[in-house]
Amino acid sequence: MNLDFQNNLRLLCSYYKSIAEVCRRLQINRPQFNRYLNGKTVPADSTMRRICDFFGVTQSEMLLPHNQFQRLVQARPINQDTSVSERSIEQTHFDRLNHVGQKDLDKYCGYYFEYYISMSCPGQILRTLVHIESQDGKTYYQRIERFNPKTSKKPFHGIYQGVVQFLSDRLFLMDYEAHTKVEVTQTILYPSFKNRVERLKGLRLGVSGSGERVPCCVRVVYEYLGKSLDRKKALSMSGLYDMASNEIDDDIKEAIRNDIDEGEWHFRGRF
Repeated sequence: MNLDFQNNLRLLCSYYKSIAEVCRRLQINRPQFNRYLNGKTVPADSTMRRICDFFGVTQSEMLLPHNQFQRLVQARPINQDTSVSERSIEQTHFDRLNHVGQKDLDKYCGYYFEYYISMSCPGQILRTLVHIESQDGKTYYQRIERFNPKTSKKPFHGIYQGVVQFLSDRLFLMDYEAHTKVEVTQTILYPSFKNRVERLKGLRLGVSGSGERVPCCVRVVYEYLGKSLDRKKALSMSGLYDMASNEIDDDIKEAIRNDIDEGEWHFRGRF
C-alpha cells in the first residue's frame, strides 16, 4: 500500500512546477512531504484528506494500484487552478473543527423524533424523523419533515442533510434542504448528562416556509428512539399535530412552548 501511495503521489506532483510549490500550497513542510514521497511514512488521516482534496482525488483512489491510478488520472486531468490552495486552507480549518467536534458523539447516534412549533403552521406541533450516524470520522444526520395537506392525498416530504459537531458540551447541528437548496437551519442542543440518551432540548433557527420567508427561532426537543426502527412506521407518525393532541406528551408540549419569562432579555433554551 505504501509503494502505491508513494508512486501515486509522485505522479500527482508531476503536474506541478515543483515539489516546493505543492508543499507551499498544501502548507506541509518539505521534509515531512519528502517522507511521504519516499514511502517512509503514510500521512495521518487529516493530512491525507488535505492532500486528496488538493489534487481532487478520493482517499480510496489514492491507494489504488499505480497502473490503475495512472489510467484514472489520464481520464480525469488534475485541476491546477490557483484557487485550489485557498480551498485547501479552508478545508484545513474545517478538518480541525471536525477533529475536535467528533469526541463523545457516538452515544448520540441513532433515530429521534424532533418536536417544535411549526414555523409554517403556527400553533401546531411538527414532529419530524431524524437519523444521526457516523461515517469515516464525521457525523452526519438526515431530517425528514412530513406534511399531509388536506388538499392533497399524497404527503409531502422535506428532506434535510446536515453535519453534527460536539463542542464544549453542546451539540451543534447544521443542515440544508436537499431538494430546493433554499434553506439552511441550525440547531443547538443540550447534551444528555446521563449514560442513557432520552431527550435533548435546545433551540432551532430557520426560515418560515410561508411566502414571507421570515427567519424564526423555536424551542425544540429531540426524543431518542434507538439505533434502529421501522422507518415506514416512524414516518407515518411524523407530521403536524394540534397543541391539544393526546399523541404528544404534555412534558414535550411544555418544553417547546415559545414563551419568555419576565426578566429575560433573550430567547433562551431551557433544560
